[in-house]
Amino acid sequence: MNDRIPALRASVYRAFGLRISSRIPLPELPLFGVQSAVEAAQMAPDVEIDWGDYPRLMKELEDCGSNFAYSRGGGRRFLFLIPETAVYAIEDGRRIAVAPAAGADPEKVRVYLLGTCLGALLLMRRVLPLHGSAVVIDGKAYAFLGDSGAGKSTLAAACAAMGHRLASDDVVAVALDGAGAPVVYPSYPQQKLWRESLEGLGMEGEEYRPIYRETEKFAVPSARRFSAEPVPLAGVFELAKPEAAASEASPPGLTPNSGVPGSMKPDSPEPSERKIALTSLSGFEQLRVLMKHTYRNRLIPRLGLEGWHFRTSAAVAARIEACRLQRPRTGFTAPALAKSIEQYVKKGAIQA
Repeated sequence: MNDRIPALRASVYRAFGLRISSRIPLPELPLFGVQSAVEAAQMAPDVEIDWGDYPRLMKELEDCGSNFAYSRGGGRRFLFLIPETAVYAIEDGRRIAVAPAAGADPEKVRVYLLGTCLGALLLMRRVLPLHGSAVVIDGKAYAFLGDSGAGKSTLAAACAAMGHRLASDDVVAVALDGAGAPVVYPSYPQQKLWRESLEGLGMEGEEYRPIYRETEKFAVPSARRFSAEPVPLAGVFELAKPEAAASEASPPGLTPNSGVPGSMKPDSPEPSERKIALTSLSGFEQLRVLMKHTYRNRLIPRLGLEGWHFRTSAAVAARIEACRLQRPRTGFTAPALAKSIEQYVKKGAIQA
């Protein structure tokens, strides 16, 4: 990779509650603040990131016969290949080696390092990474979970525009504290938003850097509205895509009664697809939502973490509230959704 610039010394960053020492520049992450050089030298990092040797790591993967390989011999070691981008190797949840392919886009290399790679590292460290965004309302974290394209980041940005702070985007790191309560450890102050979302929120796309330099998705710094400290997780909202929400949530001829757990009512003259619908989920459904929307959950069997994943998801589900949020089929509705969530959190009711 010709544009690789070796760092003479590692920088120490902060993300997901971890001190991350990296010889690879990571401008997306905030530097870990210390009072002096002596203090910095005395603080051992939680994670170390360095450049790796591409031919050697590729040979290791080829010997395993897979683009994903995990071994416990002499320590836990997980390798994976992103074609035309890089090979990433994670050891014991503490060290990461990044070996870029020739000509790879350095921004794309970082996207997978900060996404899939750190997601796998969190799993190896027994931290539950949820696929979504999280905001802080009245001192508690609320996570927005859903499939790709459901509008998680856009909804979090709309909440931030109302004055609430962003805790995480794309990956929400959840760990249990000493009392067994779930806590969100913030990621880093950046969001990834589509041009359509920027325009809907009154933000100019030309002010931001495109991701990969080839899409209509932009990296949006969020330092001024970012919550940098761990926050208790109080609830999750599963964002249902409009075309899927009716079939998943209701039998034909019935629509959920907004804000009333488990209740149904006959179709009204105003179709449900024009309204915001918020439905409380049962304990089993809460567990399903957490397990389904764990970030890169296909890695869990490869890492041998099925039992841990179930137990941790169940422990989190037992301590939070969870709802399914259905948005209208048409129009840019993120501000209305954000207002409804704020009302629900503050009053326990939704005004749809």
